Amino acid sequence: MNYKVAFVCIGNSCRSQMAEGFARKIAGESLDVYSAGTDPASEVKPNAIKAMKEIGIDISDQYPKLLEEIPSELDILITMGCGVECPYLPCKFREDWGLEDPAGKSIDFFRETRNIIKKNVENLIKKIENGEI
Repeated sequence: MNYKVAFVCIGNSCRSQMAEGFARKIAGESLDVYSAGTDPASEVKPNAIKAMKEIGIDISDQYPKLLEEIPSELDILITMGCGVECPYLPCKFREDWGLEDPAGKSIDFFRETRNIIKKNVENLIKKIENGEI
């Protein structure tokens, strides 16, 4: 059985999209990966796409989604640190990564955020593989 993992923030245009891209790349088919937003933006931010493309991950086909577009029952819910209370979503494990939103900031800030997200996704996958979640 694959774990259902969702990355959630407000706009689903930067952080959660990058996290989804990393989780798909690193975990492959071993996880069912989703991302969504409480108030989705109209598009994934171009700097998020650019920052990910720089390291060989293409998220250009991803798009912002409503929470209603992902499974309502999850194994793992990761919030990005949006400063808002996410609606209740049933899950076995929940964690907030407390990341500042890079929207409107420089490409360097997107790169810094990308690198933090990569480490967090790698750590999450290790916890899953080690049976800690």
